[in-house]
Amino acid sequence: MKNYCHPHYFNILCLRFESFFWNFLNKSSAKWWKIKLNPNCSFKGKTIWRTLPNTNIIIGKNCSFNSSHRSNLIGVYSPCMFSTLKQNAIIQIGHHCGFSGTVIGAAKSVIIGNYVRCGANTMITDSDWHTDDPRTGPDKAVIIEDNVWLGYGVKILKGVHIGKNSVIGAGSIVTKNIPANVIAAGNPCKVIKQL
Repeated sequence: MKNYCHPHYFNILCLRFESFFWNFLNKSSAKWWKIKLNPNCSFKGKTIWRTLPNTNIIIGKNCSFNSSHRSNLIGVYSPCMFSTLKQNAIIQIGHHCGFSGTVIGAAKSVIIGNYVRCGANTMITDSDWHTDDPRTGPDKAVIIEDNVWLGYGVKILKGVHIGKNSVIGAGSIVTKNIPANVIAAGNPCKVIKQL
C-alpha cells in the first residue's frame, strides 16, 4: 500500500497547482505583450516577454518554458526572457521546443526550428545590445534548425546558423556557423565529431 503522506506526493500536488497558476499568468502576459502563442504551451515560473511596437514574437505549439528554480533540477538561474530590441525585429520559435531559463533577444531576427531543446541558462542573441557604442557591429540574424540541442549554459551569438540535429556541448560560446548532424563544443565552439 502506498504512503500518500510522503513528501513526494505533496510535491506533485503543489506542482499541479503551480502549473495551473503559471499557465494562466504567462498566457495572460503573452496576450498583453501581443505574443502569438500557439496552443498547448506550458509554463513553470514567470516567463518575461518584452516587445517593441512593430515587432513579433511567435511561439509554436507544445513548447515548454521552465523559469522557476524548481523547474529543472540542474538549476535555473533566471527566468526565460524573450525580447525584441529594435523595430521590425522577430523571434520565431517552432513547435515542440523546450526552454529552461533561456534568454532570447532579437534586434533583427532569431528563428528557431521545431523540436529544439535549450538547456538551462542558455542565451541566444542577434545583437551586441550596446548599439550606442561605436565598437559594436551590425545586427545579424540567428537561425537554429530543427532538432538542435543546446547544452547547459550555451551562448549563441549574432550571425550564427546551426544545422539540424546538431548538439552543442555545455558552456559553449557559438560565434560561427555549425553544420548539421554534428556534436560541437568549446569556446569558441568547434565541431568535435559527426553524428
